[in-house]
Amino acid sequence: MRTSSRCRGRPLPQENIEALSEKLDRLIEAVARLAPPPPPRTDIAAADCFVWQADPGYLEPIAKVNRVDISLIRGVDHVRDILFDNTERFASGYAANNVLLWGARGMGKSSLVKAVHAAINASGKPGGPLKLIEIHREDIDTLPKLMAMLKIAPHRFILFCDDLSFDHDDTSYKSLKAALEGGVEGRPHNVIFYATSNRRHLLPRDMIDNERSTAINPSEAVEEKVSLSDRFGLWLGFHKCSQDDYLDMVNGYVTHFGLDIDADTLRAEALEWATTRGSRSGRVAWQFTQDLAGRLGKPL
Repeated sequence: MRTSSRCRGRPLPQENIEALSEKLDRLIEAVARLAPPPPPRTDIAAADCFVWQADPGYLEPIAKVNRVDISLIRGVDHVRDILFDNTERFASGYAANNVLLWGARGMGKSSLVKAVHAAINASGKPGGPLKLIEIHREDIDTLPKLMAMLKIAPHRFILFCDDLSFDHDDTSYKSLKAALEGGVEGRPHNVIFYATSNRRHLLPRDMIDNERSTAINPSEAVEEKVSLSDRFGLWLGFHKCSQDDYLDMVNGYVTHFGLDIDADTLRAEALEWATTRGSRSGRVAWQFTQDLAGRLGKPL
């Protein structure tokens, strides 16, 4: 059906224009609600510690970090000094290695990373404060995106992943391998990666054994799985502590927080606490200290 020339030349009534404009406004609002909001702007100067929020992709500043003073971390003096020296060199602009802190649970692996970071910044190294960024295990596949953001920043960064490990059918470890030492660009000069894990090779042993038993070339299959840990230049092992180390940890906490208790009573209660828990570690010593402080009516 053809429209007559008389209808084509006639302007729309004002009420029709207003109705059409209102519908267009509602359509624009509906489309805007479907679009994801822009990520918050990352301000690197806002803090010394951040958490990487992979979706939508920004660094969330952490004003108060959950950490203890480095002097309170006992029983791991050798690995503590190695980690401190490596971090100090990196903060000063020199070459340093990625670090894997592995071993017994509760022995202060993640606490040591945060404590060393604080101690380095407190020493007033030239070049500005060292930044610590925590990336969650489930966001490892976004590591290249994060590194691309950091490499243009005028700071030096420790990327920290706590309790890093990979399970069956999890291929994100390949992204981590490429981000650490592989790829065309490699790791940015101002970024270093620290990870803690209960596993030395980050993969379950039965996963490695299964690859060995089913592969055409067993040695090549195993090499593929364990080569991830080779990307870490430093392996720092944490082992179960002795009774003397455990009591030293407890005494360190009690002295630091000024808890008033008889030495013999403290020893007996600390050992009883460890016995009921079935283990001795820095975490158990801290949990006992929290219980003791609560019973004495003292805040920590």
